[in-house]
Amino acid sequence: MQYQYLLEAKGISKRFGGVQALLRADLQVLKGECHALLGANGAGKSTLIKILAGIYKSDEGEIYLEGKKIEIPDVQTSHALGISVIHQELVLVPHMTIAENIFMGREATRKPFGLIDREKMNEEAQRQLDSFDLGLHATDLVERLSVAQQQMVEICKAMSLDSKMIIMDEPTAALTQKEVAQLFVYVDTLKKRGVSVVYVSHRLEELFAITDRISVYRDGQFINTFNTCQTDRKTLVNTMVGRSMQDFFSTHEHPIGKTLLEVEGLTVPGIVEDISFVLHEREILGFTGIVGAGRTELMEALFGIRPYSKGSIRLDGVPLTIRNPKDAIKAKIGLVPESRKEHGLNLIDSIGNNLTIQVLGQFIHGCFVNREREQSLIQTGISQLNIKTFGPKQLAKQLSGGNQQKVVIAKWLALEPKVLILDEPTRGIDVGAKAEIYKLMTDLVQQGVSIIMVSSELPEVLNMSDRILVMHQGRIRGSLMKSEATQEKIMHFATGGLDE
Repeated sequence: MQYQYLLEAKGISKRFGGVQALLRADLQVLKGECHALLGANGAGKSTLIKILAGIYKSDEGEIYLEGKKIEIPDVQTSHALGISVIHQELVLVPHMTIAENIFMGREATRKPFGLIDREKMNEEAQRQLDSFDLGLHATDLVERLSVAQQQMVEICKAMSLDSKMIIMDEPTAALTQKEVAQLFVYVDTLKKRGVSVVYVSHRLEELFAITDRISVYRDGQFINTFNTCQTDRKTLVNTMVGRSMQDFFSTHEHPIGKTLLEVEGLTVPGIVEDISFVLHEREILGFTGIVGAGRTELMEALFGIRPYSKGSIRLDGVPLTIRNPKDAIKAKIGLVPESRKEHGLNLIDSIGNNLTIQVLGQFIHGCFVNREREQSLIQTGISQLNIKTFGPKQLAKQLSGGNQQKVVIAKWLALEPKVLILDEPTRGIDVGAKAEIYKLMTDLVQQGVSIIMVSSELPEVLNMSDRILVMHQGRIRGSLMKSEATQEKIMHFATGGLDE
């Protein structure tokens, strides 16, 4: 039978309670192509992936594989049809070998007693590993592998299932630049074997480097598919958000006030040394530098997570001793950490509980709980940051990355902070969510909040900061006003250059 597409999904809809996650969405994947799914957080990409993986069942719509209509009631059926998903959170067992992970749940056995045939499993796993020239052994323990090597084990696992299509969800989130380049080689190898790769990523530069076509989704609906070589970044971004991105960075003028926070000679032994700076009222102070410069560690010291051996901190002219986060919170200092999942959220708790955890004293008095005040705080947080959720009782882990980040920020806004530290505030989220956070930052400084923003993204630093401090090897190497800052000047300081 002749067919045009390896996989075709038509009119797929899915509703969760009162939220329409997908509405008559389409997807058409050619054999042997790398096809990107692109869209803002909450656009429906993850829901569509989970329907194809057999995790969710669609409310309506049809799916065709090699021209034949199929049903995918569960994960086992998806695998049997040749569809595999490599999730962002890898699902490997660290203390087991590569071969044991590849064949977990479908181990080879010997007749007549059904004993596990480890020799056969090792041979087949080694064949898969060698086909990608990985230099790994089937008997290697997964816990000794790098993240990139673990992803390749997932790919080998998919290939051992005779997969026709492999879906990769944010595959480069934890990879170095060198590892990303190697992953692209493996994707190209899969394409040459006739395997289709569906690639989900917010990193547009990756999509232009590796994909053949890009399908854009917005608010649960399919918008358009572009040939990668015939489109550009501006077109994709505008299609994702449904409007022009000329005002992507929120750059409204706001008057800078008096000195609010003074840090002098702050030292964390072996990490940051003799750090001095000031933060003014209604100012966004940007900190940047290359990896290992000590930016995050400095912020952890300011918040009381990491002890400092020397130095002084003053807030509103009053000496401030910060021994732990409780001291920082009492002083109205909030920290949105670099890793929201590890340090910013309780993923297995509700959105509502995450939003109120820092301000329990506002509605709990002895044994009395002011539920009305509690719900008001929660609804204010959800509304103020436009968090897309089924309701306050939804678990934080069920949200998209951008909405998780909004919950972390909303948690600290409930504190009504004087100083809000944002460490990599837009890492791992889509351009639509980024624009919302940039606007929120501008709104906050206009309301009197002072912001310290740590970021590795130079366009973000240049456009959102009133002043920029550049760190290198634990020291501040340069200070730039917004009007004089350029990428070249920042990189000069970030690589160890001094004021000329």
